[in-house]
Formats: sequence, structure tokens, C-alpha cells
Amino acid sequence: MGRLFGTDGARGVANSELSCELAMKIGRAAAMVLTESCSHKPKVLIGMDTRASSHMLASAISAGLCSVGADVLILDVVPTPAVAFLVKEYEYDAGVMISASHNPCEYNGIKIFQYNGYKLPDELENEIEEIILDETKIPPVMLGGDVGNISFSSTAVDDYIFHLAMTSDGDFKGMKIALDCANGSASVTAKTLFTRLGAECYIINAEPNGTNINDNCGSTHMKGLQKFVVENNCDIGFAFDGDADRMLIVDEDGEVIDGDKVIAVCAKYMKQQGKLQNDTAVVTVMSNMGFFKFCEKNGIRCEKTKVGDRYVLENMVANGYSIGGEQSGHIIFLDYATTGDGQMSAIQVLNVLKRTGKKISELAGEMQVFPQVLINVRVSNFGKTRLEKDEEVQLAIREASEELGADGRVLVRVSGTEPLVRVMLEGKDLEKIQYLAECIAKVIEERLV
Repeated sequence: MGRLFGTDGARGVANSELSCELAMKIGRAAAMVLTESCSHKPKVLIGMDTRASSHMLASAISAGLCSVGADVLILDVVPTPAVAFLVKEYEYDAGVMISASHNPCEYNGIKIFQYNGYKLPDELENEIEEIILDETKIPPVMLGGDVGNISFSSTAVDDYIFHLAMTSDGDFKGMKIALDCANGSASVTAKTLFTRLGAECYIINAEPNGTNINDNCGSTHMKGLQKFVVENNCDIGFAFDGDADRMLIVDEDGEVIDGDKVIAVCAKYMKQQGKLQNDTAVVTVMSNMGFFKFCEKNGIRCEKTKVGDRYVLENMVANGYSIGGEQSGHIIFLDYATTGDGQMSAIQVLNVLKRTGKKISELAGEMQVFPQVLINVRVSNFGKTRLEKDEEVQLAIREASEELGADGRVLVRVSGTEPLVRVMLEGKDLEKIQYLAECIAKVIEERLV
């Protein structure tokens, strides 16, 4: 993880940690890096979510890009995966998304995509960071006609909706669905998209005002959608996050279905259709043990990566796998997209419902969820480095693993952003895993302070 760019771009409180000055510097440095690899004048498109600060930061990064000679196309409010798709569709050199995803409105972020729709690789992010923080290079200052131009797209939303619609197996007539847009980017696409596909749509939280994005709604706050689905007798409900790259489900009974179950449902269907490349799904080490048991039962291989959708994607691209994702609902269908896409995931689930004629509760119910306990233990920064070396901590972990055997698992890891060690246990017996997790946490508290 870099000094400015984390696993999902640069983020912080807008106009404070992520200031206009920093956004402009990112624009200038990015344009310089792009200029060095381009034989033509660079072209960069910019999308944003509905936060009050998004236009401010988009203006700042646009100014930085133009000052070094790059042309800018403003897409206005679109989902993050729209930027990933359109940068390739429009044959641009890079795409920028202004969004802090599922975070509250005061936060914002800058995420950069390459010409091929994939996130900027680490080496290019590092080069941009070095230009900004270490002044390894000084971006040029263009004058006169060499300054970049800014234009505005009037077709971005329609082009992206058309792309999504083409991933459906047909229409969804007869399906009654609820869509929670989190007062974010899905507010400009979801109603048109799913109505066009024939579904009877009920839309909630699609009236953004700049400050209500993710505010007690969307994929991080599911209770409102749960209540709505039951009261309106919907077949299914989909909750997106602020930039619509994630999706979680509410079934017809109001129960939440997480990303693990969505991947399980879709992977099994894809295998039956002969579309699951190498019969493999990619998830992170944090996926529920029940997912791995489901895969074993259904003849699906499972690849496990570090936490973070970028690691899932790297594995998928390297090995040619077609589906992967996280519990949070960030799911990648690599046959259609280069990043997670909440609305595309919803379409793929509706495809399964239509073809099988089954309810989502029945399909998702095939995966048993094992009880899970997570304890965050505050430690010193020095303590974080000693986790794998401390013999007493490792002994406690081994003893818990032996106690659980094949009926559970232990995962202990350091946080990438905080002075914490995360202790996660899964197993059939909730009381047992709670006790064992507390035992490990106590040893860590004593040894790694």
C-alpha cells in the first residue's frame, strides 16, 4: 500500500485530507506519467458520485490534467464500473472516478483506471506518488494552445446502461424487484436499466442531495430495504453502495444474502451452463467457511487471495477465471467487466432466477453459513510486526486450530490501515469459537502491546 494510494485509490476527508491542491497535484502527476507513455495528446475521462465535494475535486483534478496538456471528458455522475467500461469503449488513455464508495459523504476519493479498464498498476501509482511527494520529476507547464481542453459527455449514462442490458439473457417480465440506490451513482442508472429489462421496479433512496449518500441506506444499511421488500411483496431486493460497484441482496422473506452466497449461486449456475472457466471461483481468505464447503459439494475449485478486490482481480486475470469477489458484495464477472459492478451482478442473479424458476431464498439456502466471530485487538505498531514471530501467540493459534479441527478455522491477521490484529474464527459451535477467539485475543493483548 502506497503513501497516497491505498488498495482502492486515494481517499480521505474532502477538502481536508483530500484537498483541492492534492487533487490538482494528482492530476498533474498523472498527466505527466501518461504523457511519457503516449505518442499523442493524452485523453482522460472523469466520472463522479453524488457527494457535494465530487464536482469540486473533479474540477481540481481536471485543472491539473489540463495544465500538463491532457484533454478531459467529464462524464458527470456515473457508477465506478461505468468509468472502467467507458475508458476502453471511448478509447481514452485513462479514466478517473471521484468517489469514496460506501463511506459517509464527508469522505471522497480518487481512483484511476488504465486505458484497458483495469485499475492503475502499483508501479504507475508509485511513480505518481513519487512525483507528488518526492518531486522526482517536475510536471511541465503548458501554454497557449498546448493547454488541455475540457468537454462534457451527454451519452455516458446511456452507453453504460446499454452495455449492462446486453449482459442479460432476456427480459425480466413478471419479476417484482426493489432497488436501493444509496442516494448514490445508481440513482442515475438503475430505474432506466431494470425497467428497460422488463422488471416491475420499486426504487428507494434515489434522491441524492449531496449529503445523503450511504446515509442509513444502501448496502451498508440494509434494514430499510428488508422492510420494504416484505411490505411490498417483492421477489427480491438489491442494495447498491455509493458508487454502485457493490451489491447485496434481500430475499423475498427479508433476509440478507451476502457476497459469498451471491458468488455461490452464480458460480454453480455458470458451471451448469459450461461458463465457469476452469470450474473455479476466486474469493478472499475472509469468505465464510460455508462457501468453501459449498464449492466442495458442487465440484467447484476455490482460489483464496488476500483481502481486497484488487487481489481477487489479479488472480482472475492471471489464471483466466470468470467469477470472483468478496463478502461485501464486490463481485467481478470478468467475461463482461474489468471491475466489480453492482448492477451487473444484479442482472446475473436475475438471469439465474429466470432460467431456474427458483426463488432466491431457495438458491442461496444451498450454502450453509458457519457462525463467525471477529475480535479486533489493539496493539502497538511494533506488536504488529511480531505477530508471526511470537511463540506464545502462535501456540494459542495452533491450539485453537487443533481444537476446531475440520469443523472450523482460525484466521489471525494484522490490519493494513490501523494498529490492530484481527482475530477471526469460524465453526459449527458458536460458543466454542467465541471462547477460543477470546483466548487468542487475550494472549495477543498480553504479548503485542
